[in-house]
Amino acid sequence: MANPSVFAARAPSAIEINKVLRSTYALLAMTLLWSAVTASVAVAIGFPHLGLIGLLVFFGLLFAVHKTVNSGWGLVWTFALTGFLGLELGPLLSWVLQSSDGGVLVAQSLAITAVAFFGLSIYTITTKRDFSFLSGFLVVGAIVIIASVVVSFFWVSTLMLQVLAGFCILFGAALILWQTSAVVRGEETNYIRATVGIYVALYNIFSSILLLFGLGGDD
Repeated sequence: MANPSVFAARAPSAIEINKVLRSTYALLAMTLLWSAVTASVAVAIGFPHLGLIGLLVFFGLLFAVHKTVNSGWGLVWTFALTGFLGLELGPLLSWVLQSSDGGVLVAQSLAITAVAFFGLSIYTITTKRDFSFLSGFLVVGAIVIIASVVVSFFWVSTLMLQVLAGFCILFGAALILWQTSAVVRGEETNYIRATVGIYVALYNIFSSILLLFGLGGDD
């Protein structure tokens, strides 16, 4: 039988957990600001939608992040990833902003995403509930999303985009709960990995809400 004192010695302390949480949110804020800058540049220069190439670049950068999370290069690749995703958001933003109330739709999408993030995060932090049971859903959900995105490069319909966007919002919410829970419970001790997980969740939620609003106002 394992000695409880040995387990306690290996488990992260409350101070260590809070440090990881603070570092995660600090880096998250910087990456979101950086993405906002690159997205603005993408809109200004008319950055094109890269399609399948963009998806491959995303996975390449994500792989680089996870291979270097324990070194300074992890931060470099994190900003490369989030900056690239900001560029990829440019075409969607440009499309929505073409409508008469485009600016309002973008602002509403940001507000809803922010409320969802703070609500889910505060609930998880205060309750310290274990959301590890969502891991199975996240694996299956990621496969479904990737497969759907690949299919959409060759065939797409408004209904398909609406269903995919709705599913991405649920996936993003589940990812925030799962990743935040892992940090709060001391199961995730790397703030770079935690930041990327939450960032991807927020990116999914914001872009999906923006897409739904754009489709709703598209004639």
